[in-house]
Amino acid sequence: MTDAQIGVTVAAVPPEQDMGARWSAARKVAGYAAASAMSLYLLVKVVWIAVALLGSGPDDMGTVAWVVLNAVTVGMSAIGVTVGLALAQDWGRRIPARPLIFFAWVGGGFLVPMLPYLMVSGVLAALEGGGSVDGGGQAPAWEGLLIGVGFLGMAAGLAVALPIYLRQRWPAAFLGRLGDRPPRPSWFVLPAVTVTVALGLLWLSWACGGTLGIESAHRAGGGDLNDRLLNGNAGLWALIGGWSVWALDRRRPGRLPRWIPLTFAFAASGSLFAWGGWKLPMAVIRPAGYVAVEYPAVAVAQHTLSIVAGLALLATVLSVARARRHW
Repeated sequence: MTDAQIGVTVAAVPPEQDMGARWSAARKVAGYAAASAMSLYLLVKVVWIAVALLGSGPDDMGTVAWVVLNAVTVGMSAIGVTVGLALAQDWGRRIPARPLIFFAWVGGGFLVPMLPYLMVSGVLAALEGGGSVDGGGQAPAWEGLLIGVGFLGMAAGLAVALPIYLRQRWPAAFLGRLGDRPPRPSWFVLPAVTVTVALGLLWLSWACGGTLGIESAHRAGGGDLNDRLLNGNAGLWALIGGWSVWALDRRRPGRLPRWIPLTFAFAASGSLFAWGGWKLPMAVIRPAGYVAVEYPAVAVAQHTLSIVAGLALLATVLSVARARRHW
């Protein structure tokens, strides 16, 4: 996939259509902030691996499993640092479109939609006088602080830098308002939106204490507060993704600027794909005694549908971007 296939080439961007020096400065600051924040998370993970190899790993997980799990997150965080730098620096606009879009889509999908959850859970943890983050109750306070700052900083940085970068590199895809040109018909839009909305409603029902698909052993109390916050956040973003793609596919004109549903669809589809892709192997392999609260078939089905729906929503976003190239 080339720049021409996605939208327009950088050289074709008229100077008067660029977002200007202020937006470029904001992109650079946010990109560097994202890379710096994720470096803190990367540092903690490297320390955890080193400590485990020296024989001081966690008691509830084998050394090999702990090292492998953290090695995966080290690779993911290293990619996140690279993406942040690519969004900030000029050489990032010369990277081939396919790898850049994929890694930015997945990284943004992991983190940007988590911003509401991170803020709400952070406030609740502060009101309760603290709480563990990621590393569990055994993690020292400094590790929890670095991990929290890493996640929140990377998410906030991507939320600012990524939309500006996409808008500056492929401006034609973001110009105009909904319905000013008829979109190309896509047969998969209606099924994708239907599946996405169904997943969103299911997750919201779990956030409200529903037990449909939940194993009987985990039904008492409707789940802990953290799980309900996560389900509520995932459900809201699924509904946002479904609405965004439905809006992009509408045939009737509207006044809403196209960049709004396009940006939300990109983030929501990445969230569906990234988290589904992370949780599906967990539900199937069940490493280190992991047990999902859902019935096994429900867990596998929801994560598989999440991956498929995320890919379908992204296909709609790219279809809109390509079509704008010819208008």
